[in-house]
Amino acid sequence: MAYFDNAATTYPKPETVYTSMDQFYRLNGANAGRGRYNLAQSANALIGETRALVQELLHCPTKQVIFTPSATISLNIIIQGMIQKGVKTVYISPFEHNAVTRTLHHFEASGSIFVHQLSVSKDMKYDLDRIRYQFEANRPDFVIISHASNVFGLIAPVAEICALAKKFDAVTLIDMAQTAGLVDCDLGLNVFDFAVFAGHKTLYGPTGISGFVMNPLIDLPPVIFGGTGFESANQNMPTNLPERYEMGTMNISGIAGLNAALKWKLAQGVEAFWQKEQEHRRKLLSLLQEYWFIRVVGNYPDCNYVGIVSCLIEGISSDSAGEIFDRCGIAVRTGLQCAPFAHQFAGTHPAGTVRFSVGYFTSEDDFEQLREALDYIEENL
Repeated sequence: MAYFDNAATTYPKPETVYTSMDQFYRLNGANAGRGRYNLAQSANALIGETRALVQELLHCPTKQVIFTPSATISLNIIIQGMIQKGVKTVYISPFEHNAVTRTLHHFEASGSIFVHQLSVSKDMKYDLDRIRYQFEANRPDFVIISHASNVFGLIAPVAEICALAKKFDAVTLIDMAQTAGLVDCDLGLNVFDFAVFAGHKTLYGPTGISGFVMNPLIDLPPVIFGGTGFESANQNMPTNLPERYEMGTMNISGIAGLNAALKWKLAQGVEAFWQKEQEHRRKLLSLLQEYWFIRVVGNYPDCNYVGIVSCLIEGISSDSAGEIFDRCGIAVRTGLQCAPFAHQFAGTHPAGTVRFSVGYFTSEDDFEQLREALDYIEENL
């Protein structure tokens, strides 16, 4: 199988991720925060070290790292907490994932909030002047931006937009599911209040471990409740961070895998991953553009992208194309990719696109196998 679905989850993982998770269960395997014995203390130390590695990679030593089972749960904790806190006017990009838009839709339908889209031109440029006018007309309480679109790979100028939002005292949240550890971003800046990461994507860790970075001065109400291992007599969630948002048993084997992945990434540096992914994206674009029946969607020369390319195939629906690629041994993602508003923006709704996404481990053999599949499609059109 030639793997071109790295935007869903990077695969394979570095070998150290597999061995670290195996060693955790063989040599440790105890719960954290539930005892003072040696194994429990080792689990606590592992979690603490992994928080520090996230802070180092994302340049935010003074911000709090919260671990969750998925980026979706992280987004829900933040968004629902902020709505409970009283935000009303929310701005989002046109490229948000359903983890954001469905959560907002639930509350907008009841009249709790009002959602506006940030101004983006048809050639996918964020118009900062028009966004400023939008903010002046409807003052933002909360601004949410996908750092990179999971459909087109477009990278948003998050620092500039968040700096503008701060002039209106808005709270800011960036979704870094497609960029953490790939697109270098200084989360230590005060313009960023929250940032969500997905361990199993550009961090090259396992599934089931993600989280968010937050400004510890923001009093975010909890929206999920449960045991934390201490203050058990208190029926309110503790005010301590990170325990306030880390209830229940944590995925410590996942944290062991993420720990190994973060050390592997830090040893090479974020820039090395960025350069490798850009090289693979250029190679993918060059290959796709050789075929007359493929139309790449959302690729503009003046924009920056991660290693995601969406396209349409002449005469073949995206779902049918996905079945053909599967028969040829090519893993791709088809349809709306859980981001319907992105497709409405690009005019590819409701059928969606065929999405190819490269990663650090995309190989020459993968590209050759993709070429053979494209030749097969061309011969049979």
